[in-house]
Amino acid sequence: MSLPTEFHDLAGRVNNWGRWGDSDEKGTLNLITDAVVRDAVATVRSGRRVPLALPLQHDGVQTGVIPGRINPLHTMVAVNRELFGAGTVATSDDIVTMGLQAATHWDGLAHVSHGGRLYNGRPADSITPHDGASFHGVEKTGPVVSRGVLLDVAAARGTDRLAGDHAVTPEDLEAAEEWAGTRIRPGDIVLVRTGQIQRYLAGEKDAYAHPSPGLSLRTPEWFHARDVAAVANDTLTFEIVPPEVPDLWLPVHALHLVEMGMLQGQNWNLEELSRACADEGRYAFLLTATPEPFVGGVGSPVAPVAVL
Repeated sequence: MSLPTEFHDLAGRVNNWGRWGDSDEKGTLNLITDAVVRDAVATVRSGRRVPLALPLQHDGVQTGVIPGRINPLHTMVAVNRELFGAGTVATSDDIVTMGLQAATHWDGLAHVSHGGRLYNGRPADSITPHDGASFHGVEKTGPVVSRGVLLDVAAARGTDRLAGDHAVTPEDLEAAEEWAGTRIRPGDIVLVRTGQIQRYLAGEKDAYAHPSPGLSLRTPEWFHARDVAAVANDTLTFEIVPPEVPDLWLPVHALHLVEMGMLQGQNWNLEELSRACADEGRYAFLLTATPEPFVGGVGSPVAPVAVL
């Protein structure tokens, strides 16, 4: 199925190509200015630190549905080896093979294309099997530190977990914003909690993947209007699965990554953060979420931390 007129109309309304120059490879992260970071630091009051990453482990979230995106395979290559002779200091070393988007991660700007183009009009064929992404490689992202805001859509709707067929709408985001007593500012990183990751944490990997609540096709315009720097949530695919429009797969990915140049994150564990924000009565915090700088990577694992 080719991309419908509805998609192209949305793409035209949220497009950021050229906004920060024709050579730009950072997209909406340009909205995180020094002033935004200073304001983010000012949100820290208690110093409470909340990790948001899933453990990297062999029995991870991947089920094989996406070919090649494997869970981490961890191997010891040295165990207490006395490298410099008997009786000397011993070392242990290990390696890992994994999909860069296997667990908690950012989708980089080169992760998705449509019409043969990446963000800012770069050609999709600039991604090659040996070198990866020539443009928009995840190493170009740089440090990701800003004010984070939790939009706890599930809690705002009076439930612990949204139903699998729930498409999160702009109205949901505004209700969560009002419920939290905060307002999204330019340069914020928005974390959208659906509660879906509870399925994975309970050992229900297939149920975690499908059906799944997620972001509606209507939400990119909302993020664009608010000048959001990046968005992440607690689901495997970010957007609702099965899709809102039959056979139209990953349109939100395309609008965010290709048209807007906005990072999006999946498999973020927002459960402890939900409890911490409720305890402290505030939903804005300092967020550190810098991706690992794999040269040419189209995505990257990340270990985000919210500091309240």
